[in-house]
Amino acid sequence: MLELHAITAGYDRRAPVVRDANLTVAPGEAVGLLGPSGCGKSTLARVAALLHRPDSGRVVLDGTPVHRYRHRAPRARRTAIGVVFQQPRLSADPRLRLADLIAEPLRATGRRASAPARVAELADTVGLTPDLLTRRPHEVSDGQLQRACVARALVLRPRWLICDEMTAMLDASTTAALVRVVEDYRTATGAGLLAVGHDQTLIDRWCDRTVHWDTVTPAAAKTPA
Repeated sequence: MLELHAITAGYDRRAPVVRDANLTVAPGEAVGLLGPSGCGKSTLARVAALLHRPDSGRVVLDGTPVHRYRHRAPRARRTAIGVVFQQPRLSADPRLRLADLIAEPLRATGRRASAPARVAELADTVGLTPDLLTRRPHEVSDGQLQRACVARALVLRPRWLICDEMTAMLDASTTAALVRVVEDYRTATGAGLLAVGHDQTLIDRWCDRTVHWDTVTPAAAKTPA
């Protein structure tokens, strides 16, 4: 279970963007978090991904409270979560070829030998041809780069996936293809999914359960984001 209890978080303790938020995702479950732009849902997603330490509240992952975040979190916890962000160009190293971008988590965790086979497998899964794997981010489209970012999120076979506005910058066909990739992975592995977005039609079709921002964090109804 991925559990967020009474999370308050932000980038200035005097003005947190998330106040007293509560959310749970069960193994194998797809939960959609729906809210308007700027409400704080991306900050909450970063807390859930162990990328941002909350000011207060508890994150519990697989029954164990989380005490360390980012690079201080134990490797087993960091690698249990795969994340796909809204803007692939901000989350991809512009110096890396797409093949190296996908393989980056494997190399960072001492699994370099398995990279060629795993990259080839995932490239086929997300729809990247071999010639695209030799290109750098500035040489491919946003959709192609986001395909590589989805492959990177899956490369370590995470038990939890967090997709933060993953399809917001994509056309309809690429959106459908990447949602299908994530769903196939979830079905095959039993991974839990938190999908963050503001497109209710997509979230409702994609997820088992949709929660609205003002029910996750009631304080948002009283205090402007």
